[in-house]
Amino acid sequence: MHSLARKLALLGLSLALPAMAQEFPSRPITLICPWPAGGSTDTHLRRFAEIAAKYLGQPVLIENKPGGGGTIGPGHIAQTAKPDGYSLSQMHMGAFRIPHMQKLPWDPVRDFTYIIGLSGYTFGVVVKTDSPFKSFRDLLDYARAHPGKMSYGSTGTGTSPHLLMEEVSMKTGVQFLHVPFKGNADSTQALLGDHIMAQSDSSGWGRFVDAGQFRLLVTFGNQRTKHWPAVPTAKDLGFDMVYSSPYGIVGPRGMEPRVVRILHDGFKKALDDPENLKVLEQLDQEVWYQSSEDYAKYARETLQRERALIERLGLLAK
Repeated sequence: MHSLARKLALLGLSLALPAMAQEFPSRPITLICPWPAGGSTDTHLRRFAEIAAKYLGQPVLIENKPGGGGTIGPGHIAQTAKPDGYSLSQMHMGAFRIPHMQKLPWDPVRDFTYIIGLSGYTFGVVVKTDSPFKSFRDLLDYARAHPGKMSYGSTGTGTSPHLLMEEVSMKTGVQFLHVPFKGNADSTQALLGDHIMAQSDSSGWGRFVDAGQFRLLVTFGNQRTKHWPAVPTAKDLGFDMVYSSPYGIVGPRGMEPRVVRILHDGFKKALDDPENLKVLEQLDQEVWYQSSEDYAKYARETLQRERALIERLGLLAK
């Protein structure tokens, strides 16, 4: 009898193990937004997290960790997070550029598990509506006549909004005064308060343009935006440059494939959800889906490719 009871107990334990293994996630997941609250990334990720919670069965909590051109958030995950799937971060283009500009204590390829690619930004330069600059040419003419006086805000040194203005500077020979901020919300406040003359950023400025507070002078995509089709692209103005800056979600290296798959599948459902597509439309962003495998491949290729851009702009770390 004792032997039978033992066998039944062992059988019960063996049946329970697969059930226990399926329990991820069993508590809330933290997703780090490496930008301040109120910006375009924060706006998207907060709504995305709400939607993803429906499909993962647990809350997805947004934690803002801005600074370092968006590198503090991913760096925190790479250096301190357990690879259990409960600590994740947004990963953005700056993470593949800034390591070429300065030494970071983590590697964007080696130290992360790539989960899913989500979307990409629309970049543009805005001024206040009462600004004398009616066009991007007006802004460039002023900068040419007043070297180093034309101030603009960006989301930080090495981020796409900064580098695209560096490229404009290189192509035109004009000098700008770059004022780095921790994120979109901070630079927006600076522009509203007349502390800077222009803002180079992703489409967090969109609602201010729609409200008539900001004037959008130029965008940097392959084609004009759906939202603001009258606004020229940099290519329309004769600059051979396109900036797209895709982003996605990563965790620390060493995550279990099973956990990665559960997260990927839940996030993919959230990405395709009509509510998420509505937010992307408001931000004038496209869906940029990448599977875990494709996203990891993209990371390897992008890190190598971005070195050439940093070198061309003369920003390579010595």
